[in-house]
Amino acid sequence: MELLSIKDLELTDGDRVFIRCDFNVPVDEDKIITDDRRIRAALATVRYCLGRNCKVILASHYGRPNPDEWSDEFSLDFVATRLSNLLKKDVIMAKNVVGDDTIKQANNLKKGEILLLENLRYNPGETTNKKEFAKRLASMADFYINDAFGASHRKHASIHMMPSLFPRNKKAAGFLLKKEVAFFNKMVKTPNRPFVAIVGGSKISGKLEALLNLVNDVDKLIIGGGMAFTFLKALGHEIGSSLVEDDLLDDAQKIIDIAKQRGVKFYLPVDVVVADKFAANAVSKYLPIQEIPKDWIALDVGPATNRLFREALNDAQTILWNGPMGVYEWDKFSKGSYMMSHYVADSHATTIIGGGDTGDVVQRAGDIEEMTFVSTGGGASLELLEGKVLPGVEAVATEDGATLT
Repeated sequence: MELLSIKDLELTDGDRVFIRCDFNVPVDEDKIITDDRRIRAALATVRYCLGRNCKVILASHYGRPNPDEWSDEFSLDFVATRLSNLLKKDVIMAKNVVGDDTIKQANNLKKGEILLLENLRYNPGETTNKKEFAKRLASMADFYINDAFGASHRKHASIHMMPSLFPRNKKAAGFLLKKEVAFFNKMVKTPNRPFVAIVGGSKISGKLEALLNLVNDVDKLIIGGGMAFTFLKALGHEIGSSLVEDDLLDDAQKIIDIAKQRGVKFYLPVDVVVADKFAANAVSKYLPIQEIPKDWIALDVGPATNRLFREALNDAQTILWNGPMGVYEWDKFSKGSYMMSHYVADSHATTIIGGGDTGDVVQRAGDIEEMTFVSTGGGASLELLEGKVLPGVEAVATEDGATLT
């Protein structure tokens, strides 16, 4: 699916451009941004519009606020501050999302000025994809740009309904959205081989469709994280009190069988770090998977598994990684994820990192600059791997879509 390009838009002096961004960034307890990659990723599109002397309206969600109850906790004022610092330019903070005063602010913008709307999710029309809300947003702009890859898998008003209100020559994908979609499409359809997928995280259920797609495309499939124990149980191993999805044992076996039929090399942990309870300060020890005690829980892969996975990556030409190897947020159970990050970074392969937790791992491990591409969207990248068409992508595609009502 080809995307409409921002470069094909006839942006002229003084045009009002609405850019849907994804500024849903992690912060600490003092609301200090701990990772601003999503903000920096939007700068190219913003600067492109400013370079054409446009009036720029930025919009994003942040967290899950209660639309009926205002809270400073979910305000985007801290994003406006960071944007101002990065752009070396004042960013005007809107008073609300689509109130009359905010629309007046948008209409009064001067050429080259930037207005950041308040958190879109303060209006219930955003998450319910309401046309009335989308019309209020659209009234502020002459052009619509979607550069929010991380939110493009959601049928929300600013992602799905709003672009339907603009003709094809007045809407497009921003630079980030085009880059994200191009990377994943090229990687899955025409990878340099051997193509290795590393899939971790807690559950198979959230990644079942992606696994079924990947096992038909890859040369090697490495499974880690909590989901590995559903596979291990399907193979008859005792997994103690480790995370398992008993209703997906047959699906796990199906993936194993497809891998065997296709000649895909399939890797599971051979040893683990087990704990006497699910806690950061739990007593822990290394054990082979054959010796997991019935009342202990596995929270990370072990050193033998780390070496096995490293060997599996040695000849890789393309590596896709989505999902950590263990409970990396706790130091005692982070080594497997960090070691995987180092192995991927040290490889000579094209390396694509699914966003979300995996992006956080490579950031914490200090390897982010060594990766070929780190996605800004966890859920969105996963749905692309599942073969789905994202609502936000479809809305700015070159093909005419159905009229939304």
